[in-house]
Amino acid sequence: MSGPPMTGPSVEVSMRGKSVKAPALDIDGYTVVVTGRWIKIAAIHDGDWIEGELQDLESCISRLKEHNRNGLRADIFVVTQKLPDITPRYSHHMEWESVAAIRLSSYEEWWSKGISGDARKDIRRSAKRGVVVKVTDFNDELVRGIVEIYNESPIRQGKAFWHYQKGFDTVRREKSTFLERSTFIGAYYKDELIGFMKIVAVGKVAAMMQILSKFSHYDKRPSNALIAKAVEHCAKTGMSYLTYGKYRDRNKGTSSLTRFKHRMGFEEVRVPKFYAPLTTTGRICLALGFHRDLVAILPEWLIDLLYSLRTMWSRWRIRASQYSDPGREG
Repeated sequence: MSGPPMTGPSVEVSMRGKSVKAPALDIDGYTVVVTGRWIKIAAIHDGDWIEGELQDLESCISRLKEHNRNGLRADIFVVTQKLPDITPRYSHHMEWESVAAIRLSSYEEWWSKGISGDARKDIRRSAKRGVVVKVTDFNDELVRGIVEIYNESPIRQGKAFWHYQKGFDTVRREKSTFLERSTFIGAYYKDELIGFMKIVAVGKVAAMMQILSKFSHYDKRPSNALIAKAVEHCAKTGMSYLTYGKYRDRNKGTSSLTRFKHRMGFEEVRVPKFYAPLTTTGRICLALGFHRDLVAILPEWLIDLLYSLRTMWSRWRIRASQYSDPGREG
């Protein structure tokens, strides 16, 4: 495999909820970062959240190969087209990226035609149970509410929660990215923040960066109410799409999160994702499929088993840490 990365410029990137330094290179005003232990992947830093797209892919690839000779050590360059541009532009190895998106026209059309009857019931239930959802300012009060949501549970979706026990300053710094293009929506119950959403405007696409709510108020369906308010706000401000990450987290099967997105009116939109090999290692890895996440290669039954084992391991590890801390209340 490739040697160590260059020791020159670097930027902070988020890996599993933690900030780490990654080698970086400026190309045509874009910051390209290199990540990965065995297979070095180069990509535009925060590519999902920045406006505009790379204009000359071939020139960028040539620059990366040139810097490879000088110590950059990247094996594959990855670039993904953005909505609404879904017609493949390049001749490089391409795979389809699954995006969860709502095509926005009006809130009324989404309400009457875009969502299931169960989703409408959940949104009404949220309002009847006293949840107030509104666009809110980014300030210390909001950050304190987010910290409280983060610290509610050390486990979410069956694994250790990356943001658990993060401090106020860390959360404020992490949530202050792209502020000039960000919208925060809060779900409140008796003045308590029980859920929040951060949306970043990328052209005419409103990209949901995070949505999270308290387990203790699940019966009030704050997540459903947050999405409803996001659709209403984004449609009024002239956005074309509201996106919610990937539609499918893996190639096989349909997760509970995918079913939730479907009920709330999100559809799968596939956008082209290109992989350009920069080294012999990169070409071999592409040919063998090693560039993909492990969950895209393994059979579904094995993935489900590994997820179950991960959940049990996370819970055991957290209980063990609690018992080993004599100063912690049981």
